[in-house]
Amino acid sequence: MERLAGKKALITGGARGIGLATARAFLAEGAEVCVADLHQASVDAAVASLGAGAFGIAMNVGTQEGIEAGVAAAVAALGRIDVLVNNAGVYDLAAIVDVTRESYDRLFAVNVAGTLFTMQAVAKAMIAGGQGGKIINLASQAGRRGEPLGAVYCATKAAVISLTQSAGLNLIRHGITVNAIAPGVIESDMWDHVDALFARAEGLAIGEKKRQVAAGVPFGRFGTGEEVAAMAVFLGSADADYVVGQTYGVDGGNWLA
Repeated sequence: MERLAGKKALITGGARGIGLATARAFLAEGAEVCVADLHQASVDAAVASLGAGAFGIAMNVGTQEGIEAGVAAAVAALGRIDVLVNNAGVYDLAAIVDVTRESYDRLFAVNVAGTLFTMQAVAKAMIAGGQGGKIINLASQAGRRGEPLGAVYCATKAAVISLTQSAGLNLIRHGITVNAIAPGVIESDMWDHVDALFARAEGLAIGEKKRQVAAGVPFGRFGTGEEVAAMAVFLGSADADYVVGQTYGVDGGNWLA
């Protein structure tokens, strides 16, 4: 059964990791997908791997101009947007006394402003089309709690959860549902980057932080992009029509909400 048959989806940060897995899952469920990411070469490689039904655009969600141009290009490619997967995000870590303004500004520009204003631009297009739609924001288990070296990242993802609740309440009158996914630790090149940052900060061997973290997950391992994508399919489908403003953990039991 194709739960997304005929739907047109925009996936930001769609060239790798969770975004690319979600693009594959959406295509398998009958959607057409516009993959958006920062670099055109990465977008082109992703689209080539996805095959029929996939389109691609370069999009910088860290600037207002990039968001507006990207959403306009996605609408031009797809004809409309029925589902937005607001997945683009960046990560950094530092102790409180070492947080820099540059790192803070970058994380909030992409993870918070990028999420909000991409959601806004797509919601405007959905309202103009009069057909409603689905918006799925990517939060994180880090948005549920503080972490010693992750204050800024945690704060950005807490903001995504809050924005999801407010936008859900505001946009449902237009037939637009807004929900979020809070992944736990997911096997991806993003977590390879996180592992390298922890190795430098804590004096660990490469791969040791991942081993430690995986051992602490109740399920006993990292999650996969495909497992997060399965939740995105649900939230993008008619099965989730009565779900508004919620954040679903896909984290192997790390956080019980």
